[in-house]
Amino acid sequence: MAHSIDARLIKPSELSVAEREAWIAFTDGDPALASPYFRLEFAECCEEVRSDTRVLVVRERGQIAGFLPMQMGKVGYARPIAGPLSDVHGVIAEPDRTVDLKAWLRAGGVPLFEYHSALGLQPCWNAFSNMSDGSWIIDVSAGYGAFEQARSEAEPKAFRNIRARRRKLEEMEGGFEFRMDDDRPEAFSAMIDWKGEQYRRTGVFDVFSVAWTRDLLAAVLNKQSDRFRGVCSTLNIDGRIAAVHVGMASEARCHYWFPAYDPDFNKVSPGLLLLLEKIRFASEAGRSSVELGPGDYDFKRNLGSWQVPLAQGCILTASAPATLRGAARSLAGALEKAPLGKIASLPRRALRRADKLASFYAW
Repeated sequence: MAHSIDARLIKPSELSVAEREAWIAFTDGDPALASPYFRLEFAECCEEVRSDTRVLVVRERGQIAGFLPMQMGKVGYARPIAGPLSDVHGVIAEPDRTVDLKAWLRAGGVPLFEYHSALGLQPCWNAFSNMSDGSWIIDVSAGYGAFEQARSEAEPKAFRNIRARRRKLEEMEGGFEFRMDDDRPEAFSAMIDWKGEQYRRTGVFDVFSVAWTRDLLAAVLNKQSDRFRGVCSTLNIDGRIAAVHVGMASEARCHYWFPAYDPDFNKVSPGLLLLLEKIRFASEAGRSSVELGPGDYDFKRNLGSWQVPLAQGCILTASAPATLRGAARSLAGALEKAPLGKIASLPRRALRRADKLASFYAW
């Protein structure tokens, strides 16, 4: 089949009208592609902030077969679009199409593609992957009441605690207010600041110490269409911002991306209560699900209806020794320039973590 494959790497803005229409048709035709990560608008946001944003456009026997968005790093070292900020990524094609990923990448001149959260429902990843995690999905297709009843029956203790915190919030002086769309600059700034404090406290790399990550969120918040929109939401207590969430939504699914809260309000769990308000709003707006992303957290287990499997792995299409040598040189250069601390001198077992951090610097 490889001889009939034509593939080219272009920027999202260079897609033709026919290619854009095919992209929309593919996402409309496959419920597995409901996430806003798979919308063309998200790729356009990535292009605004990273010059290495590309889409692999594949034709088979002259017909558009599919797309694979990516960040095209040095020496051909490709990663998923949005790099480490991507909670889920995959091939955009018809759901019943047989995809030979290695042949696609080889035809497009991509020697190495490393991924961490590929859509495990797509068979094309199976030959190269380990199923390492799952993205939690909240089902609100039957309405918020049905969701809350189902999760209350599955996790009664957790929901008793949630209701107790909500009562405490309602009794607080000054009351509270939920804003689904809060465009105040201080709301976005509060999320960045609180997240930074959280990263420092937990010893995790601050993803917002890199300019393009902040710029990507700003681009997402500025992008509004019938199929995609960025959302900054807040929970305000007695006139103060107590919790913020910056995320995005497609016409069918909200993605819970970057939440943060003021530690002064920790006793009433403002972040959790903000999430519940967002779930309620998503249901009322006609969306069928809210995606929480991967991670073994109590709130995700308590609220999640199921998980979508995610895969991680690496696809080599060129000479493995040459490709790996080039990738190693690229990674070494990134580690020397990036403020990663002692991780640059850690042994091989830390290279995967180092590579993830280096990918923030577009290497």
